[in-house]
Amino acid sequence: MPLTAADDEPMRQAIAASRQALDEGNMPFGATLVAPDGRLLWTARNNQVSSGDCTGHAELVLVREARAALGADAVRGGTVYASGEPCAMCSGAMFWAGIRRVVYAASQDDIAAALGGDTLPIRSAAVYAGARPPVRVDGPLQADAAIAVLQDAAARFAGRVR
Repeated sequence: MPLTAADDEPMRQAIAASRQALDEGNMPFGATLVAPDGRLLWTARNNQVSSGDCTGHAELVLVREARAALGADAVRGGTVYASGEPCAMCSGAMFWAGIRRVVYAASQDDIAAALGGDTLPIRSAAVYAGARPPVRVDGPLQADAAIAVLQDAAARFAGRVR
């Protein structure tokens, strides 16, 4: 399934959520969940700092909140739009939740270049290689907009331990 115009709005919302996360003092990542029929179901943002939970990545927050509010069946077969390419932890959580497509904006390389710091350089596609059922990974999409938020975060966090 190639990227289409239908992918633009959910990604715009994921990037907007990344800006909200940054404005709240969290790392700048956001994610949206779209049902197989194309309905936008949920939007979430990183809350690692504000929640004190190191697993508060946007994609994990999204899976937890959407399943709690909408039920497990609503998530299955859906697409997650992530402002940054999901890490191995988030990729695994999405797989077990039944997500079958992931679209990202900034790649892991883009994230590392903008923010530096610790990295876990396992690409989402590598995590899903051989997965049954398969999970499709598409991206980058709107990378420049997502990278701009990452660069704003780097400027805000300069000299601060993340």
